[in-house]
Amino acid sequence: MIKFILAAIWICAVSVGAVLYSFQFSQARNTAEPPPAFFGGLDHISTDLVSVPLVRDGSVEGYFLTRLSYAIDSEKLKALTVPVSAVLVDEIYSYLYANPQIDYSKEGAFDIGAFRDGLRDRINERVDSKLIHEIFIEQADYLTKDEIRSNTARRRIGPGEGAAQAPSKSGAH
Repeated sequence: MIKFILAAIWICAVSVGAVLYSFQFSQARNTAEPPPAFFGGLDHISTDLVSVPLVRDGSVEGYFLTRLSYAIDSEKLKALTVPVSAVLVDEIYSYLYANPQIDYSKEGAFDIGAFRDGLRDRINERVDSKLIHEIFIEQADYLTKDEIRSNTARRRIGPGEGAAQAPSKSGAH
């Protein structure tokens, strides 16, 4: 009988210990830091091609063309009342016009890392939250006004239309 009572007390003590341990373990998991940004909780949004003119001395010198993708916090995205694409495109224009030191017309003068970080920080500052975690550049080009004109002229003329026509070999002179 005493062995039966000691076994019952032992089973109760182990059960209480297991419950306390599991409770403490679950509390520790809740206070652990969330997984890194690339492993969940983020949505991916891409913008259409954005064309920003480079204006110097009152005239357009060329166009900076970019297509960007954003890693966005999905919970904060749901809370936005303004379409996120409008905020992103507006901030691209504002950021590029507000930073005249960004010179994408000179080869090697455009710092991609500074562009990404600065744009991300400006967007997060504007929405007053860490909405954007990462910016990915899908496309970034600079076209001068002359390059655009020559491409337009080539499309208008068409292939073979600008070259001199060879005489026909039909036999009629």
